[in-house]
Amino acid sequence: MSSSFTFADAPSLDDLQVFLSRAARVEEGSVRLIAGSGVLAVYAAIFYPVGLLDESPTILGLRTVALNGPDTFDVVVPLRSLLQRIERAQAEETTTVGMPMEVNTATWAAISPPRGGWQAVGEVSAAVLDESARAGIQDVAAAVPDGAGEAIVRKVRAEVWNKPIPGADHVVAAAAFAAFALGFLGEDQVRLYESGPWARLSTSRGHVLVKRKAWNLLR
Repeated sequence: MSSSFTFADAPSLDDLQVFLSRAARVEEGSVRLIAGSGVLAVYAAIFYPVGLLDESPTILGLRTVALNGPDTFDVVVPLRSLLQRIERAQAEETTTVGMPMEVNTATWAAISPPRGGWQAVGEVSAAVLDESARAGIQDVAAAVPDGAGEAIVRKVRAEVWNKPIPGADHVVAAAAFAAFALGFLGEDQVRLYESGPWARLSTSRGHVLVKRKAWNLLR
């Protein structure tokens, strides 16, 4: 595995720094890096189940940036470590970033979204997603009692974020929260795609990937 990789330019480095900073506010665990053909795909988990009884949906944020060189790798690394290396590169005015030590504890990283085969299924208003995300945040805050344990918090979050979005029943509220939290809602309409059990919400700023339950498939 490469000990470092180089971005195509400084804006690409800055773009990823913003994405990782936003993802870290939600989940500070790990990110998956897949490089090939001059492109780096960075997956960050926003929601994922922990244990058999956890009903949380699997929601991933995805941002792609250009690399300078033919590097090919597929690794999972600590988000915070990668962010620190990027910020160090920015301070040193270089576009080369050291590769953090790989980790093998991120269970969500074993669930791979499809690379192709996506079919367009329509659009949803960014305003609807924004409203759904903000309403969900308020609902979670109101439902979680002070001093609640992690199990209770996860149960409440699963109940709130598994609800369908009004007017877009095939999209769970968790996907709206991910798009909102990652700063992807900069356009009037968000494009929707599906591939098997996966759905994708896409804008020019990034993508939200949703692994849907069998009963929530569009077909």
